[in-house]
Amino acid sequence: MPDIVTITPNPSVDLSTSVEKIIPVAKLRGTSQRRDPGGGGVNVARVVKRLGGSDVRAIYPVGGTMGEMLRRLLDAESVDSQTFPIAGETREDFFVHESSTARQYRFILPGPRLTDGEWSECLRLVASLDPFPRFVVASGSLPAGVPDDFYARVADTARRRGAKMILDTSGPALAAAVAAGVDLIKPNLREMRELAGAEPGDAGEWEVAARRIVGERQVSIVALTMGHLGAALVTRDRVWRAQPLPVTPLSAVGAGDSFLGALVWRLAAGADLPDAFRYAMAAGAAALINAGTELCRPADVERLAGQVVMAEA
Repeated sequence: MPDIVTITPNPSVDLSTSVEKIIPVAKLRGTSQRRDPGGGGVNVARVVKRLGGSDVRAIYPVGGTMGEMLRRLLDAESVDSQTFPIAGETREDFFVHESSTARQYRFILPGPRLTDGEWSECLRLVASLDPFPRFVVASGSLPAGVPDDFYARVADTARRRGAKMILDTSGPALAAAVAAGVDLIKPNLREMRELAGAEPGDAGEWEVAARRIVGERQVSIVALTMGHLGAALVTRDRVWRAQPLPVTPLSAVGAGDSFLGALVWRLAAGADLPDAFRYAMAAGAAALINAGTELCRPADVERLAGQVVMAEA
């Protein structure tokens, strides 16, 4: 059994292309075409694998033609998959780069509705893992039909089996899981705003909000990504701050997933929190400099890791 298992209830096949200019009504002819596996936990597993973490498995549903394509794409990246069938079609998201302005357009489709039997099968698969992994990473949105406490149920299973539960989601699903207790969450500013019920004004105030989450709720670590403000890693008694790396972004797709994938990869390898945070910052920035839906490249991660400026608050 792998050390890391990722769970993605709403995976996707991500299609990316470029056009010269977005014009209403007109036929817009793409100059490129690329398809990649997508969805939070799927991307985390891809990043862990490409950074050298062989002990990772992705659990996700597959439905229809897109579901089969998703599985083939992950097989091509040598990512171990454990799937379960659903009646609906796996979603396809698409991303367009407007080359004349360098603007990015991201179209995220809702995906299929899961039946009670389908999402319950996912929980059954997680509970049946034997031996149980050391890290469970649940990431991404919940599709229609899945209850808000789905990730809270996963967290309960992970806690009973002695695993670390790491979560990256938003809204009611995040709130329910935090109430149940998780080891680490990775919110961005919007997700932290929703969770904290506040509107901090600067990086320091955001860190205070993260400290409050750790102090008042059942979360051990908050890895808060703040875009141009950098990021903060907050525990019950320590805070590390990292400045954003000076890169020119080509695509924001998968930057958060790359950040989390590198963080989990280093933690699973026995690294301490500052080291894991450094590589997470590097991987997030490395994803930004790649076009489309490619995520981070290992060589870029290693190069950028040496450029991360961070300090303990």
